[in-house]
Amino acid sequence: MFATVLRRAQSISTHPLREASASLLPPIQLYRGILRGHRYLPLEMRSLGDDYVKAEFRRHRKVDNPLHIIAFLTEWKLYLDQLPRDESSVNFSGKKLDPSLFEKMSAEQLGQLYELMHATKDVWKPAGPDADDSNTGQSN
Repeated sequence: MFATVLRRAQSISTHPLREASASLLPPIQLYRGILRGHRYLPLEMRSLGDDYVKAEFRRHRKVDNPLHIIAFLTEWKLYLDQLPRDESSVNFSGKKLDPSLFEKMSAEQLGQLYELMHATKDVWKPAGPDADDSNTGQSN
């Protein structure tokens, strides 16, 4: 089935999708690669990332639309390519989403993104005794 999906993806005329499909990994290999890449992230980020990846792959396990499969695998492959490869390259930082992507997202996807944003705020809070006061605007 995956080979059929790749053939269909390669026949699509859009340039970025054709390039991405050439480098797509089978779902299980991609999943394992992402979890391996998370090993080099700080513990809080790793835990959040692992849970999110597991939930997303589980949620998309029974998708049978080839275009959805290709899009899903393409986006996760792009994510994998951004992950650190070893302990010396742990300077992982995300990137801003292209505003045009928001227009293409469904209400459910926007809701998931909103939930993810709130979940990651706890991970990115600065540490230290003064951090709580500076975030809330309160002073002693």
